[in-house]
Amino acid sequence: MKGVILSGGHGTRLRPLTHTGPKQLIPIANKPVIYYAIEDLRDAGITDIGIILGTNMPNKIKDALGDGSKFGVKITYIMQGEPKGLAHAAATAKDFVDGDSFVMYLGDNILKSGIEEFVKGFDESKFASRLLLQEVPDPRQFGVAELNDNGEIINLVEKPEHPKSNLALVGIYLFKNEIFDAIDKIKPSWRNELEITDAIQKLIDEGYDVDSFVVEGWWKDTGKPEDVLDANQLILESIQTDIKGTIEDDVKIKGRVIIGEDTIIKSGSVIKGPAIIGKNCEIKGYVGPYTSIGDNTKLIESEIDSSIIIGNSIIQSDKRITESLLGQNSKIISDKTTYPKGRSFVIGENSIINL
Repeated sequence: MKGVILSGGHGTRLRPLTHTGPKQLIPIANKPVIYYAIEDLRDAGITDIGIILGTNMPNKIKDALGDGSKFGVKITYIMQGEPKGLAHAAATAKDFVDGDSFVMYLGDNILKSGIEEFVKGFDESKFASRLLLQEVPDPRQFGVAELNDNGEIINLVEKPEHPKSNLALVGIYLFKNEIFDAIDKIKPSWRNELEITDAIQKLIDEGYDVDSFVVEGWWKDTGKPEDVLDANQLILESIQTDIKGTIEDDVKIKGRVIIGEDTIIKSGSVIKGPAIIGKNCEIKGYVGPYTSIGDNTKLIESEIDSSIIIGNSIIQSDKRITESLLGQNSKIISDKTTYPKGRSFVIGENSIINL
């Protein structure tokens, strides 16, 4: 079995961050989100992985992943070009798949439980596809699956007004090669995209069996800033304390905290976990729960919680920053001559905000 990870798309819901890099490289708990997908595939025994590249700075993906050896996998890069839908992306992997079954994993998804149970037995099964599903409170926002009594999928509807189930499609799919014939037979949707749900429905209509697997634990599609912050919180819930930096006297550390090498936590600071602080940082202030601070960041006489600082940034604010997503090389500096009013930010790389 092979793995195919989609890393194209423009990431419009995460602008301005995605003006300067692919959304799959936005870090969750100081690790790019696409790393979680690669590790899930590897841990399920899938080490031959194709990465589908789009037009949004694909070389940044290549630089971050290399040949895959640092993950214990082999990576092949596949150019999709301009994104024309998930089914179009899958079709570009046909030569790479070369007759094998495969997992298609959307590179901005994070799944707590991994995929080992999901892929087990699929190769030997009668099914042309197996879909990962999860119960959701409002299925109208998702592709929704209708099942028969055997757990087989009999119908798929994209964002239905009146859903027949509460089972949403998670962005992880198992396919055999029949999917490529199905893709060849579908037409672009109203969005002018080749929809993977249409291709799977074509399999069902032509008599192929499509299985389902309901995921346990949480799943996050990190397509929006609030989703990135939610995923960061969920990942941080599972960390264990690991302190490699320098902790000066009169520092209070509560809860589970990771602190990287060459980082200094200055006297008088308070760190409340779960939180992670990267390498070569200088922290003087308050770091609250569910905060991830990337490498080479200075936090000077400031307070922050429930936020992500991607890295290489300087924060010196006399108002607490909360529920914010800050890009690379950001600066937030308080100007004492004005009244600071802004408190929540989503800013891109190389930005400067004077408060």
